[in-house]
Amino acid sequence: MELSLKLDSFEGPLDLLLHLIEKNKIKIYDIPISLITEQYLEYLALMQEEKLEDLSEFIVMAATLLDIKARMLLPKPELELEEEDPRAELVARLLEYKKFKLLSGDLRLMQEGSERFFYREKHLPREVEKYRPPVDLDRLLRDVTEDKLYRICQEILKRLEDKQDNQHSHFGEIEREAVRIGDRLDYVRERVLKPGRHSFRSLLGRAATKLEVVVTFMAILELIKTGEIRLTEDSTRDDFTLEGAA
Repeated sequence: MELSLKLDSFEGPLDLLLHLIEKNKIKIYDIPISLITEQYLEYLALMQEEKLEDLSEFIVMAATLLDIKARMLLPKPELELEEEDPRAELVARLLEYKKFKLLSGDLRLMQEGSERFFYREKHLPREVEKYRPPVDLDRLLRDVTEDKLYRICQEILKRLEDKQDNQHSHFGEIEREAVRIGDRLDYVRERVLKPGRHSFRSLLGRAATKLEVVVTFMAILELIKTGEIRLTEDSTRDDFTLEGAA
């Protein structure tokens, strides 16, 4: 069969082989190596005017095809076990190349298709736009000495414990009312959100019971976390300063 060739541009020898297989409507798993090698060499002859560096990969593939053809023509000993098809490695390379070629074509079509789409500006509900991620308490307190906070709380709790022990020895047991975190939040807001700077030690020191100290401390941390108040260290007075964050 006479082969009519046109000198097209191929990305490499595998691209040329795929072109020949599709042109001849050949199954890739059963390549007629003699026919394909003959056509490949005819095409290679048309590329003589190309630069040598452009032909090097094509020449290597031509040598590979001739080697496969020779191995398939050699007679096999009758007692020799069935050996691997000499075309197997070439078929695997062709299949892998074809897979990536198809994927690159899909990506190119997606890129060309994306030029026909227009995107409107984002439109979010007001509640979503106002959302802010929760404040990292560790980051807010990164300049605060945790040991100092703990020590001040322990001093106030110890003073209350001693005071309550003295009261029990003279007047008997005193019943304590429940302390609600909501009430303590309002209490801290009422004092700290006023203009000026306020003492952390003094605010905790106003608590009447140990439970009130603990819940007040929790309320302070919660308001720091929500960004309503700010806590800074006051090294001159062994204390911390509280103030509104606005």
